[in-house]
Amino acid sequence: MQKLTTEEFKTKVFDYEKNNEWKYAGDKPCIVDFYADWCGPCKMIAPVLDELSQKYAGKLDVYKIDTDQEQALASAFGIQSIPSMLFIPMAGKPQMAHGALPKDALEKAIADVLKVS
Repeated sequence: MQKLTTEEFKTKVFDYEKNNEWKYAGDKPCIVDFYADWCGPCKMIAPVLDELSQKYAGKLDVYKIDTDQEQALASAFGIQSIPSMLFIPMAGKPQMAHGALPKDALEKAIADVLKVS
């Protein structure tokens, strides 16, 4: 799991300032977790995401965006509630999920949206 700044996000995931059309920059599917340190549900889901990032190591990346520190990035993606997770497959459009999803729902999204087994 890796915490990203806006500049790192634009390099590793998507440069939303240069591109109008979605174009994923990564080399494997990823989950982007928009969170804040003060957010209770964010704290509850953090160990689950950490566990999944280890379980699927080498198959997908898990990134964390601190919405307090990266407000412009959160705004660019319309983040109004946290936690919010962006599931980004290698092909096709990303899908957003809101709230502290249970582990089985996260694993279903990893299989169905990200096509990672």
